[in-house]
Amino acid sequence: MRRLALALSLSAAVAAAGLALAQPAVTPHGPDRLLAVPEVGALPDDETGRLVRRGRDLVTATYAHIGPEVPDPAKRFAGNNLACGNCHLQAGTKKFGLPIYGLFEKFPQYSARAGAEITIEDRIDGCMTRSMNGRALPADSPEMKAFVAYVRFLSVGYPAGQPVSGLGTGSMPELDRAADPARGKVLYAKACLDCHNTDGQGLRRSLPTTDLGYMVPPLWGPDSFNDGAGMARLITAANFLHFNMPHGTDYLDPQLSVEDAWDLAAFMISQPRPRRAGLDKDFPDLLAKPVDTPYGPYADGFSERQHTFGPFGPIRDAIARLKAAKGAPN
Repeated sequence: MRRLALALSLSAAVAAAGLALAQPAVTPHGPDRLLAVPEVGALPDDETGRLVRRGRDLVTATYAHIGPEVPDPAKRFAGNNLACGNCHLQAGTKKFGLPIYGLFEKFPQYSARAGAEITIEDRIDGCMTRSMNGRALPADSPEMKAFVAYVRFLSVGYPAGQPVSGLGTGSMPELDRAADPARGKVLYAKACLDCHNTDGQGLRRSLPTTDLGYMVPPLWGPDSFNDGAGMARLITAANFLHFNMPHGTDYLDPQLSVEDAWDLAAFMISQPRPRRAGLDKDFPDLLAKPVDTPYGPYADGFSERQHTFGPFGPIRDAIARLKAAKGAPN
């Protein structure tokens, strides 16, 4: 009943409130560039409204509230100075910019990576320990409650079990060759260096007394996401770049060609970054492991390099044969 009452109150608030140019490789559902999402500012100044706004602040300025440089050591949950919004663009509301709208009703759900059913809190902690290279938030912590409240708020009006337009990073054609980090390095110098810096370290936001977050986030190095993060996988990274970069691009007008996006992503994920312990325990069912997972073990006999850079077609074929032999569904 409490969850229903909260959903109804939120519903009421919503009611009140230089490279090769590319053509879209897919036609995502809906012609709109901007999704109509609930307006946080329309929420009343009550407990629910404050909690949702706190969640949005945590997404947009994670480093300032739970980053590694906040004054209270007990609040240092994030292990880098990124913001969740560096990947979940426009505070999690941009189509194919890893949005978080409509996700609340999808949980709990089965996670192949965990080999078990997970909650929305588990999923948030996955981001915290991988993309933010930090530690899990206690389920009853104010920060976790705020994150969950914000995801719930953005999910008002999305019925459970129904498809949600614009989730993820989009889907462009794959190459029939391995993505080329060396070619990607040349492309990086042309398309990315001016913003993300010569060494991929981004540009810090400096204040007189401290540094807080990044104007432009690092793509690798000690203050970036670790090697267990979703963005460390080629398919995720390449599609994210194609449909969102350079900054300001949207999925209806991509600026990077398909080929350039694959090779740029290959260069980015090939660079050094923090290592996450225990990755060998991910995906207990190896046949459910994504083809672009850049770390073993694997069930299909292909090398870590091919799993990292492709081509992925032969891997998919091998996995399909193994599943068929096992009698498992594809």
